[in-house]
Amino acid sequence: MAANTELVMHMMIANKRIPMGLAALLAVVLLVGGCGKDGASPADGETAAARDNVDAMSREHADDTTDPSPAAWLAPRRAVESDPRMPYAELGDDLVYGYFAAPADVVEPLPALILIHEWWGLNDNIRAVADRLAGEGYMVLAVDMYGGRTASNASEARQLMLEVVEEPELANENIRSAYQFLEEVAGAPKIGSLGWCFGGGWSLNTARLFPADLDASVIYYGRVTADEEILRPVNAPILGLFGAEDTGIPVASVEAFGDSLERLRKDYEIYIYPDVGHAFANPSGRNYDEDAATDAWNKTLEFLARHLSGSPGSS
Repeated sequence: MAANTELVMHMMIANKRIPMGLAALLAVVLLVGGCGKDGASPADGETAAARDNVDAMSREHADDTTDPSPAAWLAPRRAVESDPRMPYAELGDDLVYGYFAAPADVVEPLPALILIHEWWGLNDNIRAVADRLAGEGYMVLAVDMYGGRTASNASEARQLMLEVVEEPELANENIRSAYQFLEEVAGAPKIGSLGWCFGGGWSLNTARLFPADLDASVIYYGRVTADEEILRPVNAPILGLFGAEDTGIPVASVEAFGDSLERLRKDYEIYIYPDVGHAFANPSGRNYDEDAATDAWNKTLEFLARHLSGSPGSS
């Protein structure tokens, strides 16, 4: 509670770019406070699979760069205000800063998204997507899982991702703090998660950390599981978007994931795009496919509108 209050005071004093309407709301919510929700840590047996995923991502991104294409800079549909250094967590002795974006004309709390970056880190590509999602009417917190660092090549990204794999509880606490920030400070009535690649796996993990509370989980070609004991507690609707030619996230593992969700009678949608590989929606990657990326984006907006806003969605 004290740490949360300190974070909010820091945010309100040091950050002036937050929309004025939302700033007033945060000032009110600050007086309420509360405790975070507990969630289960990943089982120790998953560590080996997570390490294998690091190796798979290293192969998939071996020849990639982080240079964006024009597709990375599509403008939001409405005016957005953002804060590039929003403190939302305190891990050990360090504050964690994310990228916070919301519609410029916000006057009351909106549904919110925890945005989880791919293996490169919280870079300009992720910030641009956060703005686009804010332009659709959401409060968006793009979290930083790498402690302020970003990768410029595959070797650096591998090391950063491996550090998270080896210390999963720190990552769990990062996500818990993000959820608490959006729920208690920003006052979001509903919260979803969305991530790509490394972040896609963590979007599923967010649903596990908040099995009864998360309202939607979007997974872009992230590591999934078919373990029904792991998936059984999850109640968030799931949208999975994968590439048929992805050798890092094999189709067989995605199909097994879907089969388990079906047996458990979960609310889910899974789409496997033919003839595209891993990171097909990443505008800076060699696998970017405009048609698949556009269709996946439209499906994402429809899914989020249905589960977070209660509206049919738009394309």
